[in-house]
Amino acid sequence: MENRMTLPVDCDVAAASSLPPRLVAMRQRILDHQPRLLRQAASPDVLSECEHEQLSWMQRSARLTSRMCAAEIPVITPGERICFTRTISNIPPIYAPGELEALTSGYTIHESGPINNICADWGMALSHGLLRRKQTALATRRQKSNDPQALEFLDSTIETIDAVLDLASRYARAAAESGRPELAVMLLQVPANAPRTFHEALQSLRLLHAVAWLSGHYQVCLGRFDQYMYPYLRADIESGRLDLDSALELLAEFFILLNKDSDIYPGVQQGDNGQTLTIGGVTPSGDDACNPLTGLCLRAARDVAMIDPKINLRISAGTDLDLLCLASELTRKGLGFPQYSNDDVVIPALAAHGYAIEDARDYTVAACWEFIIPGKGMEVVNIGAVSFPYAADQAIRQALGKGEDFPSILERTRSNIRQQIDALLKTYSRLFLPPAPYHSLLMSDCLETGRDISQGAKYNNYGIHGAGSANAADALAAVQHFVFNERSISPAALLEALENNFDGAEELRGKLAKDGPKVGCNSPAADDLLVYLFDAFADICESAPPNPKGGLVRPGAGSAMYYIWLTQGYPGMREPIVGATAEGRKSGEPLSANLSPSLGVQASGPFSIFRSFSKINYRRICNGGPITLELSDSVFRTPESIRQAALFVRSFAQLGCQQLQINSLNAATLLAAKANPERHRNLIVRVWGWSGYFCELDLEYQSQVIRRVLYSEFA
Repeated sequence: MENRMTLPVDCDVAAASSLPPRLVAMRQRILDHQPRLLRQAASPDVLSECEHEQLSWMQRSARLTSRMCAAEIPVITPGERICFTRTISNIPPIYAPGELEALTSGYTIHESGPINNICADWGMALSHGLLRRKQTALATRRQKSNDPQALEFLDSTIETIDAVLDLASRYARAAAESGRPELAVMLLQVPANAPRTFHEALQSLRLLHAVAWLSGHYQVCLGRFDQYMYPYLRADIESGRLDLDSALELLAEFFILLNKDSDIYPGVQQGDNGQTLTIGGVTPSGDDACNPLTGLCLRAARDVAMIDPKINLRISAGTDLDLLCLASELTRKGLGFPQYSNDDVVIPALAAHGYAIEDARDYTVAACWEFIIPGKGMEVVNIGAVSFPYAADQAIRQALGKGEDFPSILERTRSNIRQQIDALLKTYSRLFLPPAPYHSLLMSDCLETGRDISQGAKYNNYGIHGAGSANAADALAAVQHFVFNERSISPAALLEALENNFDGAEELRGKLAKDGPKVGCNSPAADDLLVYLFDAFADICESAPPNPKGGLVRPGAGSAMYYIWLTQGYPGMREPIVGATAEGRKSGEPLSANLSPSLGVQASGPFSIFRSFSKINYRRICNGGPITLELSDSVFRTPESIRQAALFVRSFAQLGCQQLQINSLNAATLLAAKANPERHRNLIVRVWGWSGYFCELDLEYQSQVIRRVLYSEFA
């Protein structure tokens, strides 16, 4: 698959356009937190209304959307050409705590409850408009007149449609009263009807997307943005209504606006909000999908330089170098994106897991890195994590304590991985997904069939992260090398050191940490064990029974927040906490993030890291999980270095790796920011599958990022 850009791209970093003054001011207002001053002190009391009317859960979900929309105060900021500013901070409850506990007794509630981290069919939602979606609901209602459950669902979706139309109408009146007739006309057109222009499409998407958040959903991604938005841009360009520079300005404004409300979007840390979009790749028929909007998205993200939207770029071994140069310019900004996904690897893996080939080709990236299908998936891509370090550590301690050999350690490790997976699947054997009437109308077939998305979709798979893989492989390799092959460390000495967290055994710890085989150094001794771990992981997931909706279990290579949680814990945690481990890591120290060498490993260079992780059979590991690299910011300082960075990314794809994220950082800058946060409040870093403002992160995440950079800042 060869991708070819149709938009000329200049690799010269100095050629990067700057934002017009209007957008500079808009961006600064957000960085200065001015939108927060517009927030109302209280949220609407939806619960009392729901209890008074004795509404069902479906009806309560719809009422939440309608009351949140009604409570919003329209804000038209001077200079805005695309509008919506959220004025309500909190999502009010629709059930009292005791009632909610009774209703869900015996079930597992995923994360905070509401459906999240799935992708709407934004292209369909835009091209239909809400009035056509309402007509579809009414038509299905006539067909399902004897199905009370379908009628309740369809009536609930109609209530949410009317609420959004009323919100847009009130914004139109506010625009007219503010002397903005052109904005008022646009808001009367969309999202009620299909957009007529690129500008209207951006405005419609802004409102439709924002209401998903108002409805209590989160990790709301924007899907294959350059695919569903390009027809509007192309029509504008062909008619002469718009040129590429004007389109870039509108797009940059849209990107800036996505940052208006991100401080109130839920996540482990601020910025962990899932506002991702995906560009590039191939069409469902397999043709090159790159178009002029692909390049404009990279340019806009580069010029805006804020944490949202997080850009995912689909590439292949034949991706045009000019496109990769432009992507490297974006990387140079230090935002931690684009994140790259290799179509040559991802599409066959999805097809091997039961996805129709046209759907596999149409994949987008979820909140972090997981692969999902727009409009067709009710997939729960994070039901937890397998702690590879815990599985290996328990096997090492048990086997050495019984005088067993190294193959016994591997078998025990496999058994421990199985136990963790079985526990996760048991927990999720009775998963409760609450109704989502608003989100359902944005999906491909819900209105047409009269079924809420919580009842399932075409794809209903679960995803499990495989965390700490490098640490576990390094620990196993150290035991194999020092205890069994070299016999320079006795089983008793190692067990005593692990039990005492290496207190009084610093020399032994140093030997394990510095002299053992390591993943990331293209060491067969360590890499073979990395492959063993993932093969065992895949074997167990593939043998798991279908979930209640017929879905399978997708193993992944990412760590998410588990690189901290699996060593330090968190409230309500189900996964086991690992202590000191045989690669020389002390108890409480974080694991490596995603696919990256263990912290403190001095890898031979980024290509050796690629070679280590390219050995994983990604056809079986299809829940995503990127190789995570920290490169010195000096790598991106000249046009030629930008080109070399682009060639470096191309080599990642050519070696058959699956995903890649690159942080362009400077260790001295990070240390200065930690010491003097007020001077560096706009410094952005990639944390795990998302980017955030460094100084807003908890200290353990700051420290982990600094350690990654100190040991792997390749120049």
